[in-house]
Amino acid sequence: MADPAGGLQSMPSIDLNCDCGESFGVYVMGDDAAMLDLVTTANVACGFHGGDPEVMANTFRMAKKKGVAVGAHPGFPDLWGFGRRRLPFSAAEIERLVAYQIGAAQALAAYAGHRLTHVKPHGALSNIATEDEGVARAIARATKAVDPQLIFLAVAGTKLEGAGEAEGLVIAREIYADRSYSDDALLLPRSQQGAVLREPETIAGRVLAMAREGAVIAASGKRIPIGIDSICVHGDTPNAVVIARAVRRRLTEAGIALKPFAAADKRSGP
Repeated sequence: MADPAGGLQSMPSIDLNCDCGESFGVYVMGDDAAMLDLVTTANVACGFHGGDPEVMANTFRMAKKKGVAVGAHPGFPDLWGFGRRRLPFSAAEIERLVAYQIGAAQALAAYAGHRLTHVKPHGALSNIATEDEGVARAIARATKAVDPQLIFLAVAGTKLEGAGEAEGLVIAREIYADRSYSDDALLLPRSQQGAVLREPETIAGRVLAMAREGAVIAASGKRIPIGIDSICVHGDTPNAVVIARAVRRRLTEAGIALKPFAAADKRSGP
């Protein structure tokens, strides 16, 4: 994991994260219990794009029991669109929306007996921030203002990574197992054919190659060298559990240990 001064540690281990806690009321999204058996870190929805107080508390409690690190996963206030629609909020408004959600996550994590370790923006908010420095800095500022000890989980090689570093936050860089990349290391829009990958063994092989090479592999086959601390498997895809299981197996068979990136933070102690 990178510190504010930059530079990656060597990779005796890597983190496997998923977005979860995205159900709402009686509407169930994903199989959180199964995913939490496979990942080392969970990004928990904060009630805006998904999640509610009951779901959040239960997710934090379950993650604690399974030894999974947890973070806040703030997004746009867009339950109908699952936070994947670009909404016209200003950077200042985004800063407060994110701070609000981090506070809710911290409170319910504490209520469940767990500890929040990081922040990772969701969906359209994250996608905008990968290219818009003003939005990226707003998310980083909100994180720092609420708790400067929180790690900033950022899409590797984007404006988010730079914003976290500029605000003096500890950074963890993530890549996506089940999404295709452009030649400039950005995610292809979900509306584009092939943007979301579905075949578990193909995904697992690609993840292992990226971890070994320290590079994002674009849809074109181009390799873009990049720091990698964590690998994300989306929890809301129909075969998310099968994909996560395949990725985990392929990494461990290759001798790569799975460990929460938060455990590598020097401030976390031994």
